[in-house]
Amino acid sequence: MFRTKRSVLVRRLWRSRAPGGEEEEEAAAAEPGAAAAAEARAHVCGGGGGGRGCCPGKAGRGGRASAGAEAELKALTHAVLKRLKERQLEGLLHAVESRGGARTPCLLLPAKADSRLGQHWYPLPVLLCKVFRWPDLRHCSEVKRLCCCESYGKAHPELVCCNPHHLSRLCELESPPPPYSRYPMDFLKPTADCPDSVPSSTETGGTNCLAPGGLSDSQVLQEPGDRSHWCVVAYWEEKTRVGRLYSVQEPSLDIFYDLPQGNGFCLGQLNSDNKSQLVQKVRSKIGYGIQLTKEVDGVWVYNRSSYPIFIKSATLDNPDSRTLLVHKVFPGFSIKAFDYEKAYSLQRPNDHEFMQQPWTGFTVQISFVKGWGQCYTRQFISSCPCWLEVIFNNR
Repeated sequence: MFRTKRSVLVRRLWRSRAPGGEEEEEAAAAEPGAAAAAEARAHVCGGGGGGRGCCPGKAGRGGRASAGAEAELKALTHAVLKRLKERQLEGLLHAVESRGGARTPCLLLPAKADSRLGQHWYPLPVLLCKVFRWPDLRHCSEVKRLCCCESYGKAHPELVCCNPHHLSRLCELESPPPPYSRYPMDFLKPTADCPDSVPSSTETGGTNCLAPGGLSDSQVLQEPGDRSHWCVVAYWEEKTRVGRLYSVQEPSLDIFYDLPQGNGFCLGQLNSDNKSQLVQKVRSKIGYGIQLTKEVDGVWVYNRSSYPIFIKSATLDNPDSRTLLVHKVFPGFSIKAFDYEKAYSLQRPNDHEFMQQPWTGFTVQISFVKGWGQCYTRQFISSCPCWLEVIFNNR
């Protein structure tokens, strides 16, 4: 029996749907104590709310769907896909099979075409995200549009983008956060004897590395009248900085090791002399990396890779706190890593020393794959195999 191209595309899409947590359930059934142990580890290492951490979707996947629920989801998904044109099906399949690595067009569908699944009504963007990315997704408030999407920033459009890889899952920060991976909040006056201090790019002084545009590191960091860039990025392997500072002018930057159609800061092109097997292994896992975006409310980090990232930022914690927390961000999740208003509120305007160090306190540290802090063997980020330092322009 011959199949049409449309039916082949629909069939491939359904086969590419997100797993529903069968692996976790089978593992728990095989080892009765595994689930309890995993929950205990999650609670100690960042799951103050029942092991949820800041990315509840990762830890909160449900078990195997019943045969009836699976059949209902399949029928609903096929009904939605049958409304699409062949070109739209091809674009959606490309997005799903590349896991968001390829640039794919928006999938514009009527905004009011909600679909019912069980006892719940889902907008089409949420339904397709539920099918192809996060089976436990419940509400549109749990996702955030990426700036590359045509529907980004539009309040009530007639057509809304339903490309599941034009959205990210929102991290939910716990309040108060659990007391793990904490550090003193002495970023306003860095001291030489601070155990977490490393020769960071804010302290390099003179260096022969050149930043984009032919500027030296010190020029990039200290040029008072330069408003062309909103941040610079330094890539580190353990205690050694690799490559030059990357000056960022565009609102969005991809930082990756291997990304189809990648355009941005490619870590794979940097020459590293580090022969450590762990560093090389972690470097190869960076993959699609992260997307760094300056938006109206602050700077967002989207984890595009297949492994968690770890972030430490002064503006992610309570302003009255004297400690900083390292946050774990799972693949597919976004977090507002930096808030300019909070950062300015942490300044001491009468502190002459602070005004002479405009970059201090406007820094975010991001580690790929490996975390650091009290839950890990690495106490400081300078022990992490591959990490980034993002330094924001506060002028």
